[in-house]
Amino acid sequence: MELEHFVTLQQTEANGFSAKFPGITLFVANLAGNFHMPLAREYLMSAGVCPVNRATLEFILSCNGTGNAVVITVGGAAESLDCTLGVHCMTLKNRKGFVKLALQQGADLVPVYSFVENDVYKQLILNEGSWWRLIQRRLQKILGFAPCVFQGRGLFSPDTWGLVPFSKHIRSVVGKPMEMPKISSPSQEEVDHYHTMCMSSLTQLFDKHKTHFELREEDVLVIH
Repeated sequence: MELEHFVTLQQTEANGFSAKFPGITLFVANLAGNFHMPLAREYLMSAGVCPVNRATLEFILSCNGTGNAVVITVGGAAESLDCTLGVHCMTLKNRKGFVKLALQQGADLVPVYSFVENDVYKQLILNEGSWWRLIQRRLQKILGFAPCVFQGRGLFSPDTWGLVPFSKHIRSVVGKPMEMPKISSPSQEEVDHYHTMCMSSLTQLFDKHKTHFELREEDVLVIH
């Protein structure tokens, strides 16, 4: 019953999703630990957000009717440490669980990339190997998210320091769905094969649209 309660809430229509993708019900998956924080659980559920754990995702994809889509930020907390101006990188190379789940459910994988997302805040990037970076990594493993030092704009003035994100146009591009066969027990070779295809699709999506959003032709998407 708890899973049903998580996934029957309606997603917002801020970007007119249903008009662009009729017949698809969208569920955004968020860090499961956020649902244990006071008031955070109710806030997230009111927006139609669900925890990104295996039980919930399996329920949405197999037991909640048809036409469901789950949005997952695969890089998660680790990727947040690389959010800096002018950098385009993803933490994906060793994240393969979502591919295995998609194969088990026979669910299509759809590459999505958001441009300019790293520019909404200025973040202090700590050097790899430094004590502060090691502390960030350690806290990430303990807390489920990576504490970071960042700066935004003031609430009433863009010229003052604050926590409000800078006014930037974030444009998300949606690629062609990758049709996945349904394999109840996929081998590691099969998972690796489709994971490689997924990384290739994301890279092609980035390269196809980067110059449309004021990036240079030589800009590349770094996947680590």
